[in-house]
Amino acid sequence: MDDEGHAMIGQARPASALANARGRPTAARVSDDVLLDAARRCVLASGLRRTTLAEIARTAKVSRMTLYRRFPDVRSVLSALMTREFGALLHQATVSGADAPTARTRLVRSAVAAVQLLNGDALMRTILDVDTEVVVPYVLGRLGGTQRLGEKFIVALLEAGHRDGSIRRGSTAAQARSVLLVVQSFVLSLRAATTDVTTESLLGELAHHLNAALRPL
Repeated sequence: MDDEGHAMIGQARPASALANARGRPTAARVSDDVLLDAARRCVLASGLRRTTLAEIARTAKVSRMTLYRRFPDVRSVLSALMTREFGALLHQATVSGADAPTARTRLVRSAVAAVQLLNGDALMRTILDVDTEVVVPYVLGRLGGTQRLGEKFIVALLEAGHRDGSIRRGSTAAQARSVLLVVQSFVLSLRAATTDVTTESLLGELAHHLNAALRPL
């Protein structure tokens, strides 16, 4: 082979490497939803504690560096996943009560719907079944981002109820926290509590209690 042929082969190698690099997804071309979808699949397969950034990157078919540019550690990506997933469920719950005539009825219907949706959600079930100890600090120690998000939905409905007169006047913050704690207890304990009581009757009592507690005096 002549010198010109050798030169052509030498030039072809960097071009091939460049083509391979272009074939891999870059951080700019990969959406957060693609990464969070991959994280969701990992959590469903392995649980929260066993999910790693490396596993998420493999599942998303991106390099670790692409993932690191968006999320510095596994905790941040899982936090974003929880916010996305449970935020969507809470929005869906709020929509389910949107046609109610008063804000109080909307809040009650939305709270019941939230319990149903969260208990039926595969991600929530995996967390409660596989990583129960991960939930404990957010019940006994501090409120997490998902709880704060849920409280925002409750506050909005409480304020609307104060304006339309369907919810008794009181401290919005205290009322919201109380509703959150009641709903949270149903989310965490519904499966155990319905071993000998029907879900329908128990959720009916939840609706009755919330409606009675929030009705103007």
